[in-house]
Amino acid sequence: SQMADARITQIAVNIQVENAGFRSSGKRIDFPGFFRAYVEGSDDPEAAIDDQEIILPPLHVGDTPNCRKLEAISHDTQPPARYSEASLVKTLESEGIGRPSTYATILGTIIDRGYAQMRNKTLIPTFTAFAVVSLLENHFPDLVDPKFTSKMEETLDHIATGSAQWLPYLDRFYRGEKGLESQVKERESQINSSTAKSVILEDLQATIKIGKYGPYLEVSRGDEILTASIPADLTPADLNPEQVETLLRQKTEGPDKLGLHPDTGEPIYLLVGSYGPYVQLGDISDDNPKPKRASLPKGVKPEDITLEQAVGLLALPRLLGTHPLTGGKIKASLGRFGPYVVQEQGKEKEYRSLKAGDDVLTITLDRALALLAEPKKTRSARGSTKPPLKELGKHPDDGELVGLYEGPYGVYIKHGKTNAKIPEGETAETLTLEQALVALAAKTTTAKKTTTKKTTSTTTKKTTSPGSKTGKSKTV
Repeated sequence: SQMADARITQIAVNIQVENAGFRSSGKRIDFPGFFRAYVEGSDDPEAAIDDQEIILPPLHVGDTPNCRKLEAISHDTQPPARYSEASLVKTLESEGIGRPSTYATILGTIIDRGYAQMRNKTLIPTFTAFAVVSLLENHFPDLVDPKFTSKMEETLDHIATGSAQWLPYLDRFYRGEKGLESQVKERESQINSSTAKSVILEDLQATIKIGKYGPYLEVSRGDEILTASIPADLTPADLNPEQVETLLRQKTEGPDKLGLHPDTGEPIYLLVGSYGPYVQLGDISDDNPKPKRASLPKGVKPEDITLEQAVGLLALPRLLGTHPLTGGKIKASLGRFGPYVVQEQGKEKEYRSLKAGDDVLTITLDRALALLAEPKKTRSARGSTKPPLKELGKHPDDGELVGLYEGPYGVYIKHGKTNAKIPEGETAETLTLEQALVALAAKTTTAKKTTTKKTTSTTTKKTTSPGSKTGKSKTV
């Protein structure tokens, strides 16, 4: 901040060859200024600054360059990256929407109400989000305008500080000339419920509707209208014409048959349900209302599944053997969070997830025992298994680790299930174990006071029955 500004000369050259135009841009650093700070630690600072320059050959207006070689190079523009939690918060901040105390609630609401799915730390919009946003943009555009939301946040700040009155503002927002009440009455007759629940995607010869039990496809085939449910984990970004045809074919022709089970002779089907593709053993009937099913492992495409793999999946959980020391049963199976092995000893169960290269259908007892012998990962705050940024030492009361962890709002102290902020004036580098223990103790004391206050804050009032002069105490 104390260094002088850099001085740069930007150069652009346009070359016209009959009807074709070529353009090249250059940059020359006349005075590096604060750029010097950006090359600190470089073995050759001068060369590092030179690398930032794009020097064009000396050219003058009217020159005729000699073209020695001409090569056409294609360049595909990339769509903007999807939002992560961090990038979305950054965008909200730049738009003046939300406050640090509300960002967690905003993100939670987006996911909890089904407007987005979280995949690999990326927010993927759902069909519900498409339908809701389309309805609001078409009929209530001012209410979903970022500038309107930003202005509203500013007004709420004024109300919080006492410089504005909340009642007149809410009255104007709801009952004003352009208030919400009048907008709803005006547009109520214009909103078509069928259109509002529809999502139209390019390159798809189908309409997506949002129903009571989730999104579904609707396609006209002659005089008949075909419908088929869309799996819950399938988003607008994933749906393609081939998947549409597969879902409709299963609805009209029945599920794909992989073959017959080698032991029972029952047919094995490949289906796509609300939670993705799965295999099913046998037909649904009065005698077999709930046939055995097994989901496909993550990364396995429905078109690649074989009869042998399907038989193996339907046989899960696999009994691998018993533990040589404890005698507990060792099994391999597939769960909500992927394939795993488990040791069962009475009511006690100990799990380990399979690693890359392990196959739930072929894993051996020895490999399972090796996985179970590894120390179980301890979860830090918010379910994270990341190691601490810094270990401060062991707590004198229970010997558990006191460490510093990186969270969405910065570095914090953690001991067991207790999290505490770093004391003001301290940093991760200067904080000591003693200071961390004081901060954790203060957090524990505050939590106990809050719990006690909630438990004891009961109100006692007297109720008098008709004709009685005395009242009875009633705790509410």
